[in-house]
Amino acid sequence: MMKHRRFGRTGWMVSEVGYGMWGMGGWTGSEDEESMASLQAAVDLGCNFFDTAWGYGAGHSEGLLGRLVRQNPGVRLYTATKIPPKNFKWPSRREYTLDDCFPPDHIEEYIHRSLKNLDLPSVDLIQFHTWEDSWVKDDRWAKRLEELKRQGLIGAVGISINRWEPWNGVDAVRSGLIDAVQVIYNIFDQNPEDELFPACAAHDVAVIARVPFDEGTLTGNLTVDSTWPAGDWRNTYFVPENLIPSVARADALKPIAADAGLTLPDMAMRFILNHPTVSTIIPGMRRLRHVQVNLATSEAGPLPADLHARLRAHRWDRHPTTWSQ
Repeated sequence: MMKHRRFGRTGWMVSEVGYGMWGMGGWTGSEDEESMASLQAAVDLGCNFFDTAWGYGAGHSEGLLGRLVRQNPGVRLYTATKIPPKNFKWPSRREYTLDDCFPPDHIEEYIHRSLKNLDLPSVDLIQFHTWEDSWVKDDRWAKRLEELKRQGLIGAVGISINRWEPWNGVDAVRSGLIDAVQVIYNIFDQNPEDELFPACAAHDVAVIARVPFDEGTLTGNLTVDSTWPAGDWRNTYFVPENLIPSVARADALKPIAADAGLTLPDMAMRFILNHPTVSTIIPGMRRLRHVQVNLATSEAGPLPADLHARLRAHRWDRHPTTWSQ
């Protein structure tokens, strides 16, 4: 049975395991009918939160989500998408201004584009796909989004925080202008607990935990010889400087999982469920078997306290670099 958590001050009750739809936008090996079957299986198993973005295949993933919503008219499904930065550069950098990335007219244009892709009258959560906390001082974005809220086009506003920069969203949370943050949080990346999660708890801002498997290393399936098809973004992310230590750290976790009678992916998901500030986790799921396994972790629940405490020693503080897009 899927458990639900309150999505911050919106009051929405969302499935604590949601659905990340990046892989359906353009990763190698994606196929629409398999994607739709997996999405529908998730709905049938109680998942009601789906996260996509215009940037996932230039709206392709959004189209699949809209189709899913229309196929389930009697089910309350929460839709979340993201506005791409105007300069189409991920991640953001300190020198980028609001006009470089999210001027008000660009915000409005892409919300309408996303709604057209979704073929829905509104979207529950609109998020900035990159973020700089310095933009809090330039409230033109907030004013434009407030207008679009009044028009009934969007329900809530969120930010997606750059990889390994959870500090770069704390001011936004404290500003009172956003309803949700999406951040990388997993056994390795525990640093959102330092500043970001306490701020979210204090200001009743929802937390969407992304990358629960550290882009694949916490599935336990990668090796130092892993490769991907030409054009797959993981070829540029898992450079040797990243792949070799990632595999070593994942391998160090395998005996811990085995001792607990768990698979490494199950342990990775349930570790995140231990934190009460997390509203939902959004693993990427392109296959039916992934849906079944990942959604089952909700029924299993958080890890026992002693196991969770043991995993805290595997925190890995990393900093953005040239390959960490």
